[in-house]
Amino acid sequence: QVQLVESGGGLVQAGGSLRLSCAASGRTCNTCGWFRQAPGKEREFVAGIYLGDSRTWYADSVKGRFTISRDNAKNTVYLQMNSLKPDDTAVYYCAARMWGLGYLRPSDYDYWGQGTQVTVSS
Repeated sequence: QVQLVESGGGLVQAGGSLRLSCAASGRTCNTCGWFRQAPGKEREFVAGIYLGDSRTWYADSVKGRFTISRDNAKNTVYLQMNSLKPDDTAVYYCAARMWGLGYLRPSDYDYWGQGTQVTVSS
């Protein structure tokens, strides 16, 4: 069993930055991902990172602004978010896939955190 706990969300002005953390207890995720869900919208992929070679993937909407990283010693995944926009407002979730390389769909993941709210004001 894996438990994921996100932190670091909050209210920030447009152009500002936040860093989200996802601390995992139990096993280490093979692929770790961040998703977000805005009111009335489907949950969407934001970023992912693979344990084997630390390759990363990003949604086009965040490429160049967000950076995903992991600290294996702490079993923690981070999402550094810069140049935030009002459109980035959502609940952000971290997710863990325990085997394989799939990363894009929510169904690719085995475990989810409870989510942390990010609100970007204009």
